[in-house]
Amino acid sequence: MAPRVLVTGGAGYLGGHVVLRLCAAGARVGVLDSFVTGTRANLEPAIQLGLRTDDVLVGDIRDRQLPHRVAAWDPEVVIHLAAQPSVAASVRDPLLDAEVNVLGTLNVLTAATRAAVRKVVFASSGGTVYGSLPPRLARATEQTAHRPESPYGLSKATADRYLRLHERLHGLRFTSLALGNVYGPRLDGGRPANVVGGFVFALLAGHRPVLHGDGRQTRDFVHVTDVARAFESACDRGDGTFLNIGTGVETSVLRLLRIVAGAAGAGREPPVEHRAAPPGEARRVCLDITAAGTHLGWRPRLRLADGVARLVAEVRGLPAAAAGG
Repeated sequence: MAPRVLVTGGAGYLGGHVVLRLCAAGARVGVLDSFVTGTRANLEPAIQLGLRTDDVLVGDIRDRQLPHRVAAWDPEVVIHLAAQPSVAASVRDPLLDAEVNVLGTLNVLTAATRAAVRKVVFASSGGTVYGSLPPRLARATEQTAHRPESPYGLSKATADRYLRLHERLHGLRFTSLALGNVYGPRLDGGRPANVVGGFVFALLAGHRPVLHGDGRQTRDFVHVTDVARAFESACDRGDGTFLNIGTGVETSVLRLLRIVAGAAGAGREPPVEHRAAPPGEARRVCLDITAAGTHLGWRPRLRLADGVARLVAEVRGLPAAAAGG
């Protein structure tokens, strides 16, 4: 484990889990976050494990002063999670998406190069860079062509190319993790911003969950604690690789709803609120994770049914007002 790791977006949903994992492994961790969507409460568990409050930096990855701030903190590894994370938002405002996810990432890479950072570990998107999986393919491998169907997917694919270019031009090592659909609890107890959390909170509150489209679209759902382990491993392994991080299991949204409903005791076919499928969403997503095992020694530990059951139990432990939204 690298002794000094700076995590951009470290106060966010995934970031809080990654920071907690790194602190538990004994790393000196810094956090850079704008706190627009991230929360200090997401960092409280890590603070209990030794995260220093003066290592929590408020800042935007688009800030031209970023190279100076990164150099002042002097990390050995940068884990770059800060992003505009929404496919729907990227369709509404592709300029903002590119500004954050392309130019912001380029600013982080420039800062890392100037600060003589050993390595950058990047959160790419296995759910969007490949586009919809063709019927003939069971799973997308790292060699599958990138055919993004949204500005978000395109921005992530572009950032991946900048990683490779910076390695060639400046010797900056990298590992890019192409994540499936990450789900699990927020450390601050808030509502997870994903379809799994949306189903859980709605059903436990006695509301109709929102179903976009026909529900036959598929995803590769991977638990946030498994993803955090992958980032920890990538700090020291997998240099120069682009790796899928998922489960290798293709699950339809309708199947997910049945799993959540069963865990929540809401019956097998709960009533839903139907809405149109948003533009830019891939129809099929499933990731081949063989290479992550080879390069990182990583495999997911939580099956979807077990992860959902754990999330339901965690949400039930929240105050009623929080669970009801």
